[in-house]
Amino acid sequence: MVDFYQIENEYGNVESSFGQRGKDYVKWAARMALELDAGVPWVMCQQADAPDIIINACNGFYCDGFWPNSANKPKLWTEDWNGWFASWGGRTPKRPVEDIAFAVARFFQRGGSFHNYYMYFGGTNFGRSSGGPFYITSYDYDAPIDEYGLLSQPKWGHLKELHAAIKLCEPALVAVDSPQYIKLGPMQEAHVYRVKESLYSTQSGNGSSCSAFLANIDEHKTASVTFLGQVYKLPPWSVSILPDCRTTVFNTAKVGAQTSIKTVEFDLPLFRNISVSQPLMVQNKISYVPRTWMTLKEPISVWSKNNFTIQGVLEHLNVTKDHSDYLWRITRINVSAEDISFWEENQVSPTLSIDSMRDILRIFVNGQLIGSVIGHWVKVVQPIQLLQGYNDLVLLSQTVGLQNYGAFLEKDGAGFKGQVKLTGFKNGEIDLSEYSWTYQVGLRGEFQKIYTIDESEKAEWTDLTPGASPSTFTWYKTFFDAPNGENPVALDLGSMGKGQAWVNGHHIGRYWTRVAPKDGCGKCDYRGHYHTSKCATNCGNPTQIWYHIPRSWLQASNNLLVLFEETGGNPFEISVKSRSTQTICAEVSESHYPSLQNWSHSDFIDQNSKNKMTPEMHLHCDDGHTISSIEFASYGTPRGSCQMFSQGQCHAPNSLALVSKACQGKGSCVIRILNSAFGGDPCRGFVKTLAVEAKCAPSSTTSSSQL
Repeated sequence: MVDFYQIENEYGNVESSFGQRGKDYVKWAARMALELDAGVPWVMCQQADAPDIIINACNGFYCDGFWPNSANKPKLWTEDWNGWFASWGGRTPKRPVEDIAFAVARFFQRGGSFHNYYMYFGGTNFGRSSGGPFYITSYDYDAPIDEYGLLSQPKWGHLKELHAAIKLCEPALVAVDSPQYIKLGPMQEAHVYRVKESLYSTQSGNGSSCSAFLANIDEHKTASVTFLGQVYKLPPWSVSILPDCRTTVFNTAKVGAQTSIKTVEFDLPLFRNISVSQPLMVQNKISYVPRTWMTLKEPISVWSKNNFTIQGVLEHLNVTKDHSDYLWRITRINVSAEDISFWEENQVSPTLSIDSMRDILRIFVNGQLIGSVIGHWVKVVQPIQLLQGYNDLVLLSQTVGLQNYGAFLEKDGAGFKGQVKLTGFKNGEIDLSEYSWTYQVGLRGEFQKIYTIDESEKAEWTDLTPGASPSTFTWYKTFFDAPNGENPVALDLGSMGKGQAWVNGHHIGRYWTRVAPKDGCGKCDYRGHYHTSKCATNCGNPTQIWYHIPRSWLQASNNLLVLFEETGGNPFEISVKSRSTQTICAEVSESHYPSLQNWSHSDFIDQNSKNKMTPEMHLHCDDGHTISSIEFASYGTPRGSCQMFSQGQCHAPNSLALVSKACQGKGSCVIRILNSAFGGDPCRGFVKTLAVEAKCAPSSTTSSSQL
């Protein structure tokens, strides 16, 4: 295995913004890396002008068409974007696994040497680490393993089969510098890796000396092609892999891996109208839930000695140094009787105008929140109501993640740009940049650390009654018990507005129930080039309501939960949720290929072994869970999809009984797609399919079985 060290990532996308200085920087970075004398290859991603001593690599959804800038460099795919970022108030991006597999297979088909997923394991932007701006706290990225550590199926299983198929081609792939190209049709092609037998025998001793990839890049039509005297059927937008140049072991568009439906295993509201000592029974589990919340108001004013007053409107980050999302700006506006008369006579109101603002602005007049603006460098025009005499004007600017990519990102800043003024006064505009402003960084509760166990006890909390009206700029706290078992844990904050959350002093991250547009989601077709708005999901719903709590942050009982809520919500509807895969489904037909788990290099020499192989259905629950029931099973011509299966005209009557016997009570099971396994052919002349839906439940022990 070869290690690569990265010296720059995607600088080439912004290099032109810096002119000659950008080119000089690339050369300097290369020299600096080599002078470290690390003894490893250095890589620059997305850097077409990388010096000869540096390997330039590809990042993207597709990299089969990429070639390094020298024939002496390997073809590297350093970031395969198998998902995409989600933003507050946006749809949730999803990338079909058939398209990911197609892209990977095409990369190796066309001479690829090294491939890496971004991301293979999703994560969480704990604390204030999310960027963007406006990226959500979850960094799940639709990865094969989600942010909770659960497998995302069928993505994980299908890609596992893909790489097993590519692995079978390894002897030929590593022995050939470049493949032979064969045109098979107008949009169909083969790339063949053929090794001379003598050379191959010397290097590996056994296995196939020829491997081939057959591609159909037509987005709409299935194609039948002839390759080396045999006919192969290629679904649209797919690649078939033939490790021995004869036998198809995998096609990127034919998914046999199970589908997993991840849900909450049980739901523990943090408030119930019961005594603290009374156990709450939830799905045969006993958990203790608190019945009270406590509350504390955040002051809308200067709260510490660390404030300062200065003339002018300062840039947000220069003041906060990113120690907090929040920056308070406070000034006083004197309104004359003539101004009041002017507004009444002309039926107009004064207006706050700001040329440009990012990310969130809260506007307070005399202690009351009178408006909010959300956006990335957007103009602010907010009518306000002022009284005769002195009025307190408070502008709270907030960041929701910092700019983390792009040219001159250090100059992007935050807060306000351009003029800040009041319009509509009798004597004209008021330039607020000429006023004295008092600046206060952060929240009082934030800097007093009332979210920690020790400091929380020192704060002046009061009891919150269940019927209390939603309150803005308010702290809440309660205690809860950890869910039983070992499943990952999430906090459901769907009843809240916007703010931040802490558990036992650990910063879970920002939360926000901002809703995605209702349109833009629909049926997903894997065929054709993927883009970030294709196959979007979750339209009309909050972008994120579940927040990951690592079990390592929890104790068995009395876990402290603290929230800071900006816009108002109902904490009594917050719940702790234990996540797991409860439903698994699969569809495998006679036309699927045998499982890659059963292949080895020697199988391509032994024709009898290949002839004995049949397709298989593999079902498995999460670790620590077993298949508790088979909800549906039909061998024949079943209809529908996962959780909506139904029997077709052809159905083997013993399907449910046989699958239940093979799988129920097991952690995993394997079912052969074979007529004899179901007592004979239920309908001659038809391609039979087995469709199964099963339920998983926690278990202390697991086992496996095969039918």
